[in-house]
Amino acid sequence: MDVVHDLQDNPEADPLSFARNIALRQLSMAPKSRKQLEDKMKTKGVPEDITAQVLDRFTEIGLVNDLEFARMLVRARCASKKISRNSLKYELRQKGIDQNFIDEVLEDVTDEDEYTMASDLVAKKLRSMSSLEPDVRKRRLSGLLARKGYSSSVVMRVLRDAHEEIEYAESL
Repeated sequence: MDVVHDLQDNPEADPLSFARNIALRQLSMAPKSRKQLEDKMKTKGVPEDITAQVLDRFTEIGLVNDLEFARMLVRARCASKKISRNSLKYELRQKGIDQNFIDEVLEDVTDEDEYTMASDLVAKKLRSMSSLEPDVRKRRLSGLLARKGYSSSVVMRVLRDAHEEIEYAESL
């Protein structure tokens, strides 16, 4: 059986069914935002009106929900990657999430949550850095936190607290 990669490969195909199948296949792999699904359908040659019709219906029945998608993504990224609100905001924008939804889900990530995530990252990384000079450790940890999108105030606070813990542990 031939695989139809896009709508132009099979002009007799029902565009509505084709679009539905694309969306269902994408959603079966991982949750997706509406924009991600729109982009995929566009690459497959689905007309915009058909894409809108299918995604409107999927939204209506709850298969596509950008707010829930954003909440899930924030929870997952905070738990696994420990990235900052700034990085989360950027990622959500890239996935086409509405700014109001972004603001709503990021309200749940507090300053203290960011500090805790950054501290956890530093504590984990410090285990493998014990042989390095303090300046090298500090530089590398600063770079790590900066790449994760943390503000300079969070970076300085976390590094100061980590330094104090290291000095205390070494004095014992």
